[in-house]
Amino acid sequence: MRRRSILRSGEESDPMGVVSNLFDVAMVFAVALMVALVSRYKMTEMFSQEDFTVVKNPGKENMEIITKRDGKIEKYTPSQEQEDVGSKGRRVGIAYELENGDVIYVPE
Repeated sequence: MRRRSILRSGEESDPMGVVSNLFDVAMVFAVALMVALVSRYKMTEMFSQEDFTVVKNPGKENMEIITKRDGKIEKYTPSQEQEDVGSKGRRVGIAYELENGDVIYVPE
């Protein structure tokens, strides 16, 4: 009888408490992993307020253009169909980019 009273005198153990502690540890690990990956691949621009353009694999078949403008991220991947259409086109005008970033299109 005395042993039982010693064991029960402390806090009662809750088996679900262990599960919640494991969940907390897993969440901290996941956040740390995401921060490490962002730092490793130098993608901190994604979280800044500045606009940017990134070209991955320029000039190759798997080229991608990632643009962030006004907080919106867009990904453009040229496909074979788009390349074929571009090669059969004709010149219809000239585009000029001003110092402030505006683009002006002048039809011919």
